[in-house]
Amino acid sequence: MDFMTALQVLDSTIRLSTPLLLACLAGLFSERAGIFDIGLEGKMLAAAFFSAAVAFVTGSVWLGLLAGIASSMLLSGLHGLASITFRGNQLISGVAINFLAAGLTVLIAQSWFSQGGRTPSLIGQARFEPLTLPLAETLQPVPVLGPVYFELISGHTLPVYFAFLCVPATWWLLFRTRFGLRLRAVGENPAAVDTAGISVIGMRFAAVAICGVLCGVAGAYLATALQAGFIKDMTAGRGFIALAALIFAKWRPWYALMSCLLFGFLQAIALRYQNIELGPITLPVQFMDALPYILTVVILAGFVGRAIPPRAGGEPYAKER
Repeated sequence: MDFMTALQVLDSTIRLSTPLLLACLAGLFSERAGIFDIGLEGKMLAAAFFSAAVAFVTGSVWLGLLAGIASSMLLSGLHGLASITFRGNQLISGVAINFLAAGLTVLIAQSWFSQGGRTPSLIGQARFEPLTLPLAETLQPVPVLGPVYFELISGHTLPVYFAFLCVPATWWLLFRTRFGLRLRAVGENPAAVDTAGISVIGMRFAAVAICGVLCGVAGAYLATALQAGFIKDMTAGRGFIALAALIFAKWRPWYALMSCLLFGFLQAIALRYQNIELGPITLPVQFMDALPYILTVVILAGFVGRAIPPRAGGEPYAKER
C-alpha cells in the first residue's frame, strides 16, 4: 500500500466512522444517565428518511437536517416517556423503536415517492457539499504534510467536523461541568442526586434529548452526505455497532473515538479491497464486510475485557415518598 492509497483508506475511515461516532456519543449520554438505549438504530433510520425526504421536497439540506433531528427527538421522547415516566423496560422500549422506525420509514417512503421504499436522489443544495479548508490547495504540493492536509483533513462535509468536535465537547461537558457531574451521578446513584434536590427525571430526559439530537445528525449525515438519499434499512446495523463501540470504549468519549475509528477502518478496508491475501490465505470481501459485525459480537460477549456500565443503568427510578 503506497502513501496516497493509505491516505485514501484513512479518508474513507473518517467518513464511515462519522455516523458511528455520533451514535456512540449519543448512547454515551443516555447510558451515563442510567437509560440504556438500543433504539439508536431506529432513531438514525428515522432521521435518515425524514432528512432525505424534506431535503428533496424543499431543496434545502438544512431543513432536511432539522427534520431528521426532530424525528429522532420524537422517538427519543417516546423512549423517555416509556422508560422514565412510566418506568417500563428500557430494552423492550428500544427494540420497539427499532421496529417502528424500520416499518414506518418504508411505508411512508412508498406512500410519498412510490419508489420501492426509497427517496429520489438528492442533488445540489439538498446535499451537504465537501468543505475545502483554508490553504488546502496551496499546501498540497508540500511533501507529506500537504497531501495529509488536503486529502485527509480537508474535503469533508460539515457533519464530519461536527462529529469530531463533539468528542472534546462531550469530554468537557461530562467531566468538567456541573451538568456533567450531575448526569454521571444520576447514572450511578439517582437516590443521592434526588436527596440533593436535583431532579432525576429532568436530568434523564435531558440526556435522552441530547441522544436524540446526535442520532438525528448521524441519520441525516447518512442520507444527505455519505449517500444521496434514503434507501430501505440504510443504517445497516450501525446503531448496534455504535453500542458495541461504546462498551468497547467503557463509556469514555476519547476511547469511543478510537473504537469508532477502528470499526470505520474495517469498513474502509472492505470497500477498498475485494480480496486480501495473507500469505497462502486469501480473505474474501464477504469476510471483510462481516468483520465489523463479528467484532461487535466479540465485544458484546465480553472477550475484550470487562466493561462495567453505570450502576443504575437500566433501572427505573421511583422517588420515595
